[in-house]
Amino acid sequence: MSKALHVVCPHCDTVNRAPAEKLAADEGGRCGRCHKPLFEGRPVALTAGNFDTHVGRSDVPVLVDFWAAWCGPCQMMAPVFEEAARRLEPRVRLAKLDTDAAPQVAGRLGIRGIPTLILFREGREVARTSGAMDLGRLLAWVEQHL
Repeated sequence: MSKALHVVCPHCDTVNRAPAEKLAADEGGRCGRCHKPLFEGRPVALTAGNFDTHVGRSDVPVLVDFWAAWCGPCQMMAPVFEEAARRLEPRVRLAKLDTDAAPQVAGRLGIRGIPTLILFREGREVARTSGAMDLGRLLAWVEQHL
């Protein structure tokens, strides 16, 4: 019998239990509440209201891109982060948090420059880096810290 993992729905923020083998087989599963896919190969938009649920209640590691619309390097890195989501999910959930829209979350985590990437596992920060990077460097950085 496979271990069930907690996975937060990117659509309705419901915490679901999904069999690990379903996630490993790239099936991903569907939300028990809204019935939409738990993984779609694109980053989840986080807010001050749902940040703690997605980061703290997920058994899947969560990589958060802290960004802002006015930031040139953030805009340059956006398509790289999108492609990383297609490649890393469902092993890693990728998410983005607009620091202008959620300054209290950015302040609580000590975000001083953007883009900043933080990898969380079981609600705890396990790695952090700042600055834009290409896809190869991003994927290697994530693999190094998983």
